[in-house]
Amino acid sequence: MANISDLRAKILIVDDDKELSFIIKKMLETYGYSVTVTHTCESAFELLAGSSFDLVLLDVNLPDGTGFDVCKQLRSACSVPVIFASARTSEDDRVTGFDIGGDDYLPKPYSMRELLSRVNALLRRTFKNSTEEKTVCFGDVRVNITARTVEKGGKPVTLSLREFDLLAYLCENQNAAVSKEKIFAAVWGAFTEVEPSTLAVHIRWLREKLEDDPAEPKYIKTVRKVGYVLEVTDR
Repeated sequence: MANISDLRAKILIVDDDKELSFIIKKMLETYGYSVTVTHTCESAFELLAGSSFDLVLLDVNLPDGTGFDVCKQLRSACSVPVIFASARTSEDDRVTGFDIGGDDYLPKPYSMRELLSRVNALLRRTFKNSTEEKTVCFGDVRVNITARTVEKGGKPVTLSLREFDLLAYLCENQNAAVSKEKIFAAVWGAFTEVEPSTLAVHIRWLREKLEDDPAEPKYIKTVRKVGYVLEVTDR
């Protein structure tokens, strides 16, 4: 089985200590991770709006707010793993960090070895099935999430990157209605500002490519006042 870092997991570091952030970035990159660094809440929101990350390493004390603020808003949009790393080590701070959705709390100062161990452990749980081939089939459509390929009737279907990400998210949540807000967060970014019509257009494109009758979809269905669902009943 491949190492977690071999999967090029993407990590976002949000810490106003620029020297420490640089050291952590270089260390994690040495072990194969893709690392982005920023130093404020505002820039963290901008990055999270435009990109998806597999883990966020988050300081509590930031120049324009707190890591708690970032985590609260992040949890309203997605479930990306969060490790708090902070010099604030009181029991109240640690409890707050976990109560608002943090997955781990690492008190400063800490060793690079301990940080790496915690990052590896958390991502290992997150990616525990990522090295196994994931496929979802409905009707004559076969979606290989691992290989990022789609076939209909045994013939390859070409999807844009965003179309595939949307389809993969629906596949991961098959037979469960997912809200438009959750779809936007997972596919376009946690705090992205995208016109609501953008999602509807991408759904239409998927139906045109995968449904036998796009006007009467059998699989990619609209859930009124909620969002969408991929119904996979012939598993």
